[in-house]
Parts: sequence; structure tokens; C-alpha cells
Amino acid sequence: MAEPEDLIEQGALARRQGRLDDAALAYADAVRRARARGSTRDLVVSLKGLGQIERDRGNPDTALCHYQEALALCRQLRDALLLAHTQRHVADLHRQAGRLVEALSGYREALAIDRRHDGASSIDLANTLRPMAILAEARGDVAEGVALWSEARDLYREAGVAGGAAECSARLDSLIG
Repeated sequence: MAEPEDLIEQGALARRQGRLDDAALAYADAVRRARARGSTRDLVVSLKGLGQIERDRGNPDTALCHYQEALALCRQLRDALLLAHTQRHVADLHRQAGRLVEALSGYREALAIDRRHDGASSIDLANTLRPMAILAEARGDVAEGVALWSEARDLYREAGVAGGAAECSARLDSLIG
């Protein structure tokens, strides 16, 4: 009988290979086994995997259900970085659905966690700032957008993520004119 960790790895591999049905089956099996074993961390990772597959399939409402359950479990685990990462994904789904107030609240929580946690990487922080900048633009807040894009760009540069830095620079150019 496969362990949840093995099924999570199988799901991730299948997703990278574009085999979404296989990935969904592996993650769903991991969810069942993690629940049966009472393994909360594995359950969170499995639910997030299922959520990502549903996002890939274009099913944001189903994805949100998986991510929200994972988020509630993260709060029980008291793993700050896992909570921030999961909250960011929930906020992304709210933003994409046009629920800007919910998205902003989620991003702010994720950003606050990332900023106060020593273990947060530059990429973690930049990956939270980027969608916040997109949201600021959608809300018409140019000054906040410029500040967020600038900080994200600098963090991506620091982390050596050229594509992220280039996107931020391009968005800044379009905002500043």
C-alpha cells in the first residue's frame, strides 16, 4: 500500500508530465490515506495538489474548496510558511474570480507572515508581492502597484529569477508610462 508521501510525489510527477487525470487520482488517493492516518501535513499537501489540478483543468470553484480546506488545516498545524503559501493560492483564486476584497485580505495575511518569518525566501516574498501588484492595478491604485512591482522586481533579481524580474520591469514601465 502506497504511503501518502509517495502518492503526492506521483501526483506531482504526473502533473509535470501533463497527465492531469493521473495526477488527480494520485492526489485523491493521498487525501484518503492521509485522512485515514491522521497525517495533517500530508493532507494539506494532497489537498493543495488537488486544488492545483482543478485550477489547471479550469475549475476554480472546486479548486477553491480544496485550498480552503487545506488553509483551515494549516491554521491548526501552526506552520507559518505553509499557511502563507496556501493563503496566497486562496487569494489568487479570489482575485481571478473578481472577489477583490477577499483577495486583498488574503494577500495581506500572506505578506505579513512572509515578512515576519525568517524562513521566508526572497522568492516567497516576491511571489506574494506579484499578485498583490496585479490586484493594485485592477483596483486602479497606481502608486501601490508601482511600489509592489518595484519590490517584487528587486527580490526576483536578488533570487536570480530573471523572468520574474523582467515581468516586473515591464509592468512598471507600463504603469509609469
